[in-house]
Amino acid sequence: MSKNLQESVSLAKSLKNRLKNVKNRDILICPSFTALGSVYDEVKGSNIKLGAQNMYFEDKGAYTGEVSPLMLKDFCEYVILGHSERRQYFDESDEKVNKKVKKALEHGLRPILCVGESLEQREKNETFDIVGEQLEKSLKGVNKNSMKRIIIAYEPVWAIGTGKNATPEQAEDVHVFIRKEIEKIYGKGIADDIRILYGGSVKPDNIKDLMEKESIDGVLVGGASLDAESFSEIVDF
Repeated sequence: MSKNLQESVSLAKSLKNRLKNVKNRDILICPSFTALGSVYDEVKGSNIKLGAQNMYFEDKGAYTGEVSPLMLKDFCEYVILGHSERRQYFDESDEKVNKKVKKALEHGLRPILCVGESLEQREKNETFDIVGEQLEKSLKGVNKNSMKRIIIAYEPVWAIGTGKNATPEQAEDVHVFIRKEIEKIYGKGIADDIRILYGGSVKPDNIKDLMEKESIDGVLVGGASLDAESFSEIVDF
């Protein structure tokens, strides 16, 4: 919940100019709903893709204040679902996230499914139990073909905005676990191909160490994405 319309467009324009020559990676930005249309116009035809931060699991209806996949399709290719802040502050359950994932897929949007544990859960050594349960419940009923369109993002809640950082080794351990869980459900081919992002206080000074890990395929950037210079450094490290 950052940036008004003018600020969002200005940031998108700056990123478009800074990153126009980057060819070897996918770049995605996810502005607030109110800025999607204007940012879409700004980045159209560039190497920057557009996504939304959330959506509801119905096409339309009396759900005042919600945004449907049909509204997002005009602008977006991707949508972030199950973000830790949605789970924490808005009581989003795995069951609700599952409905959103399936609805996004139904309408051709690519879900970025977020999973991750709290500090208390990590200290109790429950990380794998929690992440495994989130994956299982959030992906319930998703078939193999649809799974190929999903991106997973591991975001340790305890490393978001707290000043605490997961080490690249800690992040890698969970990424390896996630890939094994996907393999159990969908087979090795899909598990090998699926993109798993890391999202926990990603900054220019830790991106290189994170991306050197074999199972970390990319990053979901938080606060550092609000500054054109820092985000550009992360993209083009």
